[in-house]
Amino acid sequence: QAQLVESGGGLVQTGGSLRLTCSASGFAFRDYGMAWFRQAPGKEREFVSAIRWSGDSTSYADSVKGRFTISRDNAKNALYLQMNSLKPEDTAIYSCAAGPFYPTRIPSNYQYWGQGTQVTVSV
Repeated sequence: QAQLVESGGGLVQTGGSLRLTCSASGFAFRDYGMAWFRQAPGKEREFVSAIRWSGDSTSYADSVKGRFTISRDNAKNALYLQMNSLKPEDTAIYSCAAGPFYPTRIPSNYQYWGQGTQVTVSV
């Protein structure tokens, strides 16, 4: 069955960097648009970034634009999120999702979800 597994989260100081990886299996990864969402305690899930199936088009939330970079390797069935200049407000559980060919910012459009990885940014 389809499975998404995130890794790479952890505790980092303000201004630091982390690279998240989402490993996919059980479905045709290259046929899906992919996205990262995050959810902080007491807040709704929010869109972070998305990438088209081909990797040639990306989108970002305004809050992370210029600091985060999404990428994918269809040969490895892997999705990445490079996070630089991290801020305390980036603290959340980060989840990857597989969905439309041309991805959207709407969580309900996504078919498969990972369990998430915790990112904590200390002051």
